[in-house]
Amino acid sequence: MDDRQFRQAMGNFATGVTVITTEIDGQEHGMTANAFMSVSLDPKLVVISIGEKAQMLEKIKKSKKFAVNILADTQQEYSMLFAGQIKEERKVNFETLAGLPVLPGAIAQVACEVVNEHVEGDHTLFIGKVLDIKVEEKDPLMFFRGKYRSLLPELSFINK
Repeated sequence: MDDRQFRQAMGNFATGVTVITTEIDGQEHGMTANAFMSVSLDPKLVVISIGEKAQMLEKIKKSKKFAVNILADTQQEYSMLFAGQIKEERKVNFETLAGLPVLPGAIAQVACEVVNEHVEGDHTLFIGKVLDIKVEEKDPLMFFRGKYRSLLPELSFINK
């Protein structure tokens, strides 16, 4: 298989959209990512995957902390901004959770400290112990086949 076929196959997995944030020397940093998952309930652990060419890689290695902001369906602009798709400077008014910058209005904010890291292929997996969490009731921003999506209204089935 070639790289394009692999990417096409992986693009068929619908994901939520997150912005990973951290802070170094009073400066907030963020990047859009969909490589995020929960790992363990006890202890509460999550994992993020950061590419070797991403500027965020060294920032998380240095700070040893990160926050995962799970975006609401109204926050596509944050996704585009932190993916580098919006070129002009934009001021982001971060909130804080457990001392980490987080995005206001995200459906979940998960503050973590790095407890382990694994280099796998061209990515580093960071295992984060959850320090604090904040959740809001909103619909998620989705990504599928290279496009932003949103959830359909719930379908109701009638048993006859």
